[in-house]
Amino acid sequence: MKILVVSNLYPPHSIGGYEERCRYITDRLRDRGHEIRVLTSHHGLPEPAVDEAGVHRRLRIHGFFGHPWLGIRDLRQLEEHNHAELRAAVADFDPDVVHVWNLGGVSKSLILTLADLNRPTVYDVSDHWIAQSLRADVWLRWWNGQSKSTAARWLAGLLKATGARSRLQKTAPFARWDEIAFPRIYFCSDRLRQITAEAGWPVQHAAVIHCGVDTATFARREPTDRFTQLLWVGRLHDDKDPLTAIQALGELAKSGHPDFTLDLYGRGDDDYVATLKAAMTELGVEDRVAFKSTDAAGMRSVYADYDALLFTSAWEEPFALTPLEAMSGHLPVVSTLMGGSRELVRDGENAIAFEARDPTSLAAGVRRLAGDAGLRRQLAATAGREVVERYDLAVIVDQVEAYLQGTFRDHAHA
Repeated sequence: MKILVVSNLYPPHSIGGYEERCRYITDRLRDRGHEIRVLTSHHGLPEPAVDEAGVHRRLRIHGFFGHPWLGIRDLRQLEEHNHAELRAAVADFDPDVVHVWNLGGVSKSLILTLADLNRPTVYDVSDHWIAQSLRADVWLRWWNGQSKSTAARWLAGLLKATGARSRLQKTAPFARWDEIAFPRIYFCSDRLRQITAEAGWPVQHAAVIHCGVDTATFARREPTDRFTQLLWVGRLHDDKDPLTAIQALGELAKSGHPDFTLDLYGRGDDDYVATLKAAMTELGVEDRVAFKSTDAAGMRSVYADYDALLFTSAWEEPFALTPLEAMSGHLPVVSTLMGGSRELVRDGENAIAFEARDPTSLAAGVRRLAGDAGLRRQLAATAGREVVERYDLAVIVDQVEAYLQGTFRDHAHA
């Protein structure tokens, strides 16, 4: 197939895991013989460019990632530019299917042009850009009458009365919210699909293709009877809730388990880190908690050095990769059931579950593991097997490829 990939960002000019996942899957599809072109923004570059890998960095970002917010007239020019680039890419490349990733920061109204072009289109959704951000799109909000400015309402009325509205809609389309649809779409978790549907978007029909990890790249933890070294990985931020891990360490000490240590791998705002350090001092565990960091490549060997991962995420995370990485290294996981984690974690079978923001519950989970070496071995073995069978990136790419092929086939037969 010829696949046009559309994404707001694309490595190396990117900010996180969404873009890395996009590149990995795109590269694997190319390795399987599919012809790929990527259309993305020129974020990180002084001007639009096309590189030797067929990445067309030609879209413009509005408001996100340090780019300025524009007035409606300048925004119209940005919208017209982005829609012209999309139409040109489709006309020139003539894709069999368009594979759309995150549209945060680029014109979300590109959804409308793709529908108008009648090309089979698949949306990959692994964050909240539809549920939380689509109705916040400035261009679409303006045309849906959600600007509170009297001048904006007057201008919209003038454009309609003069016929300019109809002409503009051809180059920079807009629509009512209930006219926006996603005929072919998959989410990284059923929970994210539910959240998006609850936000009022018609996605109940969507498929679920979970995120995955390259399991073979993670060092495997050697069998050991030691169980004292706890690990936490993530952004040092309240939604990831490292504070509960620190508080659980205090709970463990009070209940007769003073030998546990906790290493926190991650970075965060100085004020929040200061809050964590203050809690450590108050609980008397400052000598047993260490702040550390490494890059993604370094983390592949870190998990094997510890005895359990404490995954304390306290928000509706779409589908976290950190527990999968730990499981790849045969490291026992103690996790909340927030967001997509409920679809991964089965208490007592492949991990230990605890209540979010409840250090007593987390400490109980750690004690449960501490007192049962057989359970630790069983969890590590089960999780290690399942992550290879269900969540290895090769398995995920198979599912994505099949969904794209099914979309192309169904469209051809329609």
